[in-house]
Amino acid sequence: LEVHFIASHGHTTHHQPQNGLTFQIGSGQHLANTSGVKVICDFRTNDVALGGQGAPLVPIGDQLFFGKYDFCLNLGGISNISFEQDGNRLAYDIGLANMVLNHITKKINLEYDKGGAMARSGKINQKLLHQLNNLEFYKLPFPKSIGFEWFVEKVVPIVDNTQDSIENLLHTCVHHICDQIAIQIKAQNNKSNTSLLVTGGGALNRFLMECLQEKLGPQITVIAPSPTLIAFKEALVFALMGVLREEQKPNCLSSVTGAKRDSYGGVVYLPC
Repeated sequence: LEVHFIASHGHTTHHQPQNGLTFQIGSGQHLANTSGVKVICDFRTNDVALGGQGAPLVPIGDQLFFGKYDFCLNLGGISNISFEQDGNRLAYDIGLANMVLNHITKKINLEYDKGGAMARSGKINQKLLHQLNNLEFYKLPFPKSIGFEWFVEKVVPIVDNTQDSIENLLHTCVHHICDQIAIQIKAQNNKSNTSLLVTGGGALNRFLMECLQEKLGPQITVIAPSPTLIAFKEALVFALMGVLREEQKPNCLSSVTGAKRDSYGGVVYLPC
């Protein structure tokens, strides 16, 4: 197998597009020197420099690889959605997903709630649900995106100041996540038979997926692909973004990010 290049997203430590700032750690030059292979990274900054959100980036892959689905939902640390509307690909961050669930399980030294088993056994905390559903971000129009800083500032104080069992906190947050996703999909959907492809780690949370299907109703079919696709979809899409960068074709869509124009993002590092 010949490796032509490495497309590396890195790890986002700061995301403040309103201030013209997004930063992902992971030195492209170090990767190139260590691997001996060309590295393409820093995919977001060009879009932010053009006035965009620099996120989400995956919708270009949704459009080219998974266009047969009406909606593509990614459940990573946060939830984001992409879909076609009037010939354009639209996408934006909806809100919370695994970031808040994993924050809760870490209180009892667990990385995550496997399959949503603990969440399933809990009950709704109505006060917490009301506070989360009334976060100001949900009232903003798209394009919009959030990062870890927003979570720490706006969400962590609410969750940490709620005195309840881990099971009830998880149960409530799953309902909150699904509430917000259902609101957005129903607002954008104009079909009677609609398909929703769900990827990201949240697609492995059976309780969350059942809750989401219940809130969306029978007219929208929630589809979880194979575990392999769930695990590797984002890696596949970033490889695609690297190819598009190499060919100097757009990999950041202004219809998604709100930038001045489509652009090809990614900084290229050569081994030396």
